[in-house]
Amino acid sequence: MANTVVSLFSLFLLCMAAAAAAKGRKTLSLDHQWLTSYPVIDDDVDGICKTMVETQGYKCEEHKVTTQDGYILSLQRMPAGRSGDKADKPPVLLQHGIFSDASTWLVNSPDESLGFILADNGYDVWLANVRGTKYSNGHTSLDTNDQAYWDWSWDELAGYDLSAFVQYVYNYTGQTMHYAGHSLGTLMALAALSQGQGLNMLRSAALLCPIAHMNQIPSLLTKIAADTFIANDLYWLGIREFNPNGGGAASNFVEDICNKLNLNCASPMSLVTGPNCCLNSSMTDVSSEPTATKNLIHLSQMIKTGKIAKYDYGDEGDNMQHYGQAVPPLYDMTAIPNDFPLFVTYGGQDLLSDVKDVQVLLNDLQHHDGNKLVVLFKEDYAHLDFVRAVNANQIIYDPIIAFYKAN
Repeated sequence: MANTVVSLFSLFLLCMAAAAAAKGRKTLSLDHQWLTSYPVIDDDVDGICKTMVETQGYKCEEHKVTTQDGYILSLQRMPAGRSGDKADKPPVLLQHGIFSDASTWLVNSPDESLGFILADNGYDVWLANVRGTKYSNGHTSLDTNDQAYWDWSWDELAGYDLSAFVQYVYNYTGQTMHYAGHSLGTLMALAALSQGQGLNMLRSAALLCPIAHMNQIPSLLTKIAADTFIANDLYWLGIREFNPNGGGAASNFVEDICNKLNLNCASPMSLVTGPNCCLNSSMTDVSSEPTATKNLIHLSQMIKTGKIAKYDYGDEGDNMQHYGQAVPPLYDMTAIPNDFPLFVTYGGQDLLSDVKDVQVLLNDLQHHDGNKLVVLFKEDYAHLDFVRAVNANQIIYDPIIAFYKAN
């Protein structure tokens, strides 16, 4: 597997470490009005449509949406299958995880990638790209070189990016939509749903490798990294952007950690994602995308505390300023409406969305209506298998499509 793919997950684990929080700008919460955005279509850009979708014989549209806090994000729409037949089923919004973008859903062949498979099954497919990624790096007033641009964590991804995507698709199509998220894309949905956001626009949500409770992650590398406070150190160094491919302090720091732990970080994938069983060995060129160091600090707080909470500024006064209370508010998974359709799928070999932590999430959902919660466990799957396995079509995607049809 290419070093870029390895970097994606090794850096995720190495950098989620810091429990010590850092002071920062105010984190906006989810309790705002959902954005109304006017359609902006830009088919001239050499983006995901031209480089990954149209090359496979599918129609594709490039859309732009602006969040309430000023980030300009890209959405790709696949309005028809390869046959050219227009979608006759509801929209589906696909949300990638950390260090990734919408290419997550397109990287394999059309008969192995969920984005293409949904389009060929008649769904109106929308591919989301969160702030900071290659095609979502615009802002109404900030530049990516500005430190303020990177002052966000997954709180904002859930509260602003996801809300903007959902509202845009709803406004554009006039239809409620299904959702599918992988890894951090599941946490975004769970946080929003627990706050009652988007329920009137979402039909259902499929959660692949759900990230919620994280303090039982079994990877030794993760536990060692969690004690080094890596992300916190980088934050105080002023490195607000963490770019796996950017060289400099971020890459050097990871290399130093690998040397100290005597790890071969040119190929640690099984150490950090679990032993993926079924990847296409011919797919070697998958890039990784930057994220905010503050986002990594936030995730590291979850590993250390086991709580699903807003970003902790590490000082009661700062938390009081941001939240009106001394400790960050919790996201209550039991507050997700029991009648909202959920599809949860996870793997026995996954070291990121590990079995024990997923079981805690499922315990939170124990009172969910029986006919509204589908759980699919795959013993030999690890983290990447759910989006890149050559057999995921039959094992994971067919059941998801059946779930969508039922809801």
